[in-house]
Amino acid sequence: MDQIMSIVDCMYPLEHTDDNLIIKEGDVGNLVYIMEGNKLKKGMVEVSKHNKVLTTIGPGRVFGELAILYNCTRTASIKALSNCKLWAVDRQTFQAIMMRAGMEKQSEHLELIRNIKTFENLREDILSKIVDTFDEVSYGNGEYIVRQGAKGDTFYIVAKGRAQITVGKSKWDTPVYNRHLERGESFGEAALQSEETRPFNVIADDPHGVTCLVLDRQSYREMIADELSRLQREESCKYARKITTFISGEDERDLQNLRLGDIEIVCTLGVGGFGRVELVQDTRNSKKYGLKQMKKQHIVAMKQQEHVMNERNIMMTTRSDFIVRLYKTFKDRKYLYMLLETCLGGELWTLLRNRGTFEEYEVRFYSACVIEAFAYLHTKGIVYRDLKPENLLLDNKGYCKLVDFGFAKRIGLGKKTWTFCGTPEYVAPEIILNKGHDMAADCWSLGILIFELISGNPPFSGTDPMKTYNIILKGIDAVEFPRKISKKASLLIKRLCRENPVERIGYQKDGIKDIQKHQWFEGFSWECLKKGTLVAPYLPKVEHDNDTSNFDYFAEDDSPEPEDDLTGWDKEF
Repeated sequence: MDQIMSIVDCMYPLEHTDDNLIIKEGDVGNLVYIMEGNKLKKGMVEVSKHNKVLTTIGPGRVFGELAILYNCTRTASIKALSNCKLWAVDRQTFQAIMMRAGMEKQSEHLELIRNIKTFENLREDILSKIVDTFDEVSYGNGEYIVRQGAKGDTFYIVAKGRAQITVGKSKWDTPVYNRHLERGESFGEAALQSEETRPFNVIADDPHGVTCLVLDRQSYREMIADELSRLQREESCKYARKITTFISGEDERDLQNLRLGDIEIVCTLGVGGFGRVELVQDTRNSKKYGLKQMKKQHIVAMKQQEHVMNERNIMMTTRSDFIVRLYKTFKDRKYLYMLLETCLGGELWTLLRNRGTFEEYEVRFYSACVIEAFAYLHTKGIVYRDLKPENLLLDNKGYCKLVDFGFAKRIGLGKKTWTFCGTPEYVAPEIILNKGHDMAADCWSLGILIFELISGNPPFSGTDPMKTYNIILKGIDAVEFPRKISKKASLLIKRLCRENPVERIGYQKDGIKDIQKHQWFEGFSWECLKKGTLVAPYLPKVEHDNDTSNFDYFAEDDSPEPEDDLTGWDKEF
């Protein structure tokens, strides 16, 4: 309710007269609108797409809501059919309110949990996970929180209000007052170890009600119990030492001396939102690389400077056989350039498109490559946030590697981020709801990937992004699984796609190892995969280092040259 009131306080009125254009299809928008009106004063607006009228909207309705989630172009035009009054709020304000509220609540709950003796010596990153494990439950004045003699498996911390304890000598005696529980006090610790018979009643005793943080025994065991026993022998994971290249010796010296003028374009491998990826060669020695070329003007127009810098900084610090390597970066007045490892086996998406679906043994291999990449990133405090078949490249051996780190972010261990990003079909519920997210969002997307690779389509898909998000919020249990997906695969997907992030496999006490130990991977050789000795299910045909037959054809770039950008935002690129 506090969040809603804060948003309402930040909304401002807009007056529109008959035939005014409120939203223009194709424009970039950042406002969401609510139409004011009642039975006596009615305003109407018309929604159209490609000059075709779709519907009309009346008082009390919301429109343009996709704009408060992320920077997107409007999918339809809306014009006033009569005089109407609207209330609007922009994306930056909305997201700032949601982030502040989320951080304040997390900080408040963290402080309460930190002061409980059971948890006082835990590391900060583990405490942050525990915060998400607790549920917030409210009780009305006079309502029983626990009853004497009842069996229980839950532990409680009083977060708001106060409650009273009453005790009866036997179940036939009238309970008598014992004492009050104030904010920060707890009860039911014994229930975390084994089923407890409640020794007393706890009753909400506050006219404004009582709110408790509640933890059940199963969640405690899955997330916390082993951590408590490992406290003395476990150290925090450290970030990898920052590096500038992944190679050494003669090759390293070659790259250090490589200039942009030494690079010659061979052909185009792909075209994206910010530019193109070219196959290039070093004219000094004919070595081949991928060159990602991004228009600075477009990056600034779409306000993606932070994402681009994150991509550069993260990729320059990663050393994994399951992540495409970034060797060097360049820039000029118009473009930014990233010199990348070549993976000439093509996109996994292209293979999926041509085949329609994969067999489960194939999906097991490709998803295992992703799991190894995630295991590496997550121990470094990096969340990827853009998993999809298009972002998986096959090397000459048929192993797949993560590419495109435009949405990746180093958030650290036990921290959250609130930026809305990702491909609609793969976005986790907590991102849609602006609750703050972390590495658990990658676990969700892994479940979506496995489903799509086996069945040929993602489990959540609508005719537009907002419809897709609404379908996602209905949950994985509302999805009908095709017969092609085996029971073991279905169980894994459903555990990866649990609505509550802390319940997802891969995010609990053993992290990614829990996924590797799942029965769907029974018999799979993780050691051979890491050594590169496991034979891939598909070996791409790559005749030579100029062979681009596994990529679609792209015509030469005939778009006008972008304007110069000399603002200096890319100084550290």
